[in-house]
Amino acid sequence: NFTYCPATGLAKGNEHSEFAGWAFPFPGVFLKEEFISKDEESEIVELMDRDDWKPSQSGRKKQDYGPKVNFKKQRLKAGSFTGLPSFSKKIVAEMKACSVLGGFFPVEQCNLDYRPERGSAIDPHFDDWWLWGERLVSLNLLSKTVLSMSCDSEDSIQLFPTFSKENEELNPPGSPTLTSVCKNAGAEGIDCVLAPRRVPSREVTVAVPLPRRSLVVLYGDARYKWKHAIYRRHIECRRICVTFRELSAEFSARGRHEELGKELLEIALSFRGRPV
Repeated sequence: NFTYCPATGLAKGNEHSEFAGWAFPFPGVFLKEEFISKDEESEIVELMDRDDWKPSQSGRKKQDYGPKVNFKKQRLKAGSFTGLPSFSKKIVAEMKACSVLGGFFPVEQCNLDYRPERGSAIDPHFDDWWLWGERLVSLNLLSKTVLSMSCDSEDSIQLFPTFSKENEELNPPGSPTLTSVCKNAGAEGIDCVLAPRRVPSREVTVAVPLPRRSLVVLYGDARYKWKHAIYRRHIECRRICVTFRELSAEFSARGRHEELGKELLEIALSFRGRPV
């Protein structure tokens, strides 16, 4: 019932929903359109398709480049992990230009193949945070889709109006313009409906549109508070998602498993890997 707007960082109520004309700040999403070129996309997909795609859950197929992990028992080992694939070296280098990806060193890459004829989807979930760190990075290839965000917490969300009765769009919540307008509603001739309203978090879903060849980063609240999903209705033709994950603090400098983390990063960033 809300759609994320990259230009403002707001989740805006959809036109035909009960939340039309309302919005709230949705932090923790970074979206970069046209992150790679059409030619780069074609080359990457061609290289991927030279290797086997293994069956995965919910109609997906996958290629994994990462350590062998038992998340329930919190155990892992390098196993047959030989690093990220060679074609990812340029992708990882280009990530450094993104403001939110300073110091991002991927230790794992997962390629997922979605097709409508297989009913491909992935249910709402959190990515593990024992091994994987703050930022989840995904490159969306071959077709557009929608990342659907939902929240199970018991708290509520404060919504702000986005339009006056003259239909002029207001500035994002928290800005001086909106604050002064709300305080002087009578003087400005704006309806009293401008008073913020609160709704339970569970009643809110946010669609994050992902254009073809875009890069999306989830961090902060979007990583730890909001679950993400891809629904079948949003897979119109073949789609490949390339997800990169970094190490958690436990496996980083001064962490409990720092040495193991160093070993895994050294393997990952050799860029000589094949799918495990």
